[in-house]
Amino acid sequence: MALPPAAPERQLKHRRRIDVQVYARGNGLWEVDAEISDVKTHDTLLAGGLRRAGDPIHDMLLRIVVDEQFNIVAAGSESRWMPYPGQCDDHGDAYGRLVGLNLMRGFRRAVKERLGGTVGCTHLTELAQVLPTAVVQAFAGEVLDTREDSATDEPPFQIDRCHALRADGAAVRLFYPRWYRGAQDPEATPSLSKLEQARQP
Repeated sequence: MALPPAAPERQLKHRRRIDVQVYARGNGLWEVDAEISDVKTHDTLLAGGLRRAGDPIHDMLLRIVVDEQFNIVAAGSESRWMPYPGQCDDHGDAYGRLVGLNLMRGFRRAVKERLGGTVGCTHLTELAQVLPTAVVQAFAGEVLDTREDSATDEPPFQIDRCHALRADGAAVRLFYPRWYRGAQDPEATPSLSKLEQARQP
């Protein structure tokens, strides 16, 4: 599906930013700082008073510590800007409930069960949903073996985890031929030629 064209007369009213940074601690543990912010381009009257244009409506940090098996061993949050100070951040140590979860095993469902609804903050709980794929990206090539020429009998971690890298697809046939499980006829994967062209310098 093509991208809907942007209207030339459109006006920016609101910007949400999500930023995730992953740090290696050097002892087999990794720190993940996930931040979310909402900013409006105009003054906004909130129940708690006027919020000036450019000042955040939300500015929140969720920090977890994970081991190299994707287990969360520490977690917490900080709300720096919020619509209802003293209320939005009055959920105690709710995000400590992430401890014990594994990012790769039922994580998103468990987050909703432990922190959904009125237990936590809607924005922090939503932010937690991006953690698994962010950590996978950080681990790729360092903790996770993503090479075609791996000495193990296991396929690279990324095979069959998305549309482009399905085992019977053109990308796997070209970049990970050892793990290709599709048709051997080049005509059966018509997008292969596009990938080959993209590899040209």
